[in-house]
Amino acid sequence: MSVLEHLIRLSCEVGDPAYRLAILGEGNTSGAEGTFFWVKASGHRLHGIGPDGFARCDREALSRAVTSGAAMDDHAVHGLLVSQRGPKPSVEAFMHAWLLGLPGVEFVGHVHGEATLALLCTEMGRDRCRQRFFPDEVVLCGAATLWIPYVDPGLALAREIAARCSSWMEAHGEPPRMIALQNHGTIALGPSPGVVAAALQMAEKAARIVIAALSTGSPLVPLTLTEVNRIAGRKDEHERQATIWSQETPS
Repeated sequence: MSVLEHLIRLSCEVGDPAYRLAILGEGNTSGAEGTFFWVKASGHRLHGIGPDGFARCDREALSRAVTSGAAMDDHAVHGLLVSQRGPKPSVEAFMHAWLLGLPGVEFVGHVHGEATLALLCTEMGRDRCRQRFFPDEVVLCGAATLWIPYVDPGLALAREIAARCSSWMEAHGEPPRMIALQNHGTIALGPSPGVVAAALQMAEKAARIVIAALSTGSPLVPLTLTEVNRIAGRKDEHERQATIWSQETPS
């Protein structure tokens, strides 16, 4: 199966209305293919998307715009995006280009899940990213989520993600599996569509659980760091994790 075929299946899954991760033209996905990458075109629905809903972009050119720091106004950004092949790519193509250059990252998914976004629009959003509440959240979303304060979508956001993700990698030795964007949504990244889909779906379930727990009026009880590290390091969980990730992403 080609990268684009995998990407279509991933997009249709995370765009499935049953998951409540994206509606209308929300969200975007991408997959690396050599020096290029495929990314969802601006305004297209994830659910039911086909080959004509993706643009083929020059990863180096868009990444260079992120890392150069050179000033680019809206006109220049638009010009660079429409110069790519196919329909105009999402304005978030810049962050996809940079993230796909990280070690072990072949696919990226970005959505606006209802429950997750509800938490990201509160003062507890940042602290929530540092916490895990149940084992499967650790297994599929990682031990913690990288937090990004609100930044204007597009190139400015891509540059903020690059800066904070670079600091994360210096501290942890690998890219985060999940990134949370204040007042915006979540990003999952990994070596396969299964890793991305599982993280996005489990993060949304975790957010629903937190909201339900808060409604009881009782204080939240997150897992301790020792408990999180124990789950993250268990061999049997790694084996189950690999089985989940390897399962075919349904169309």
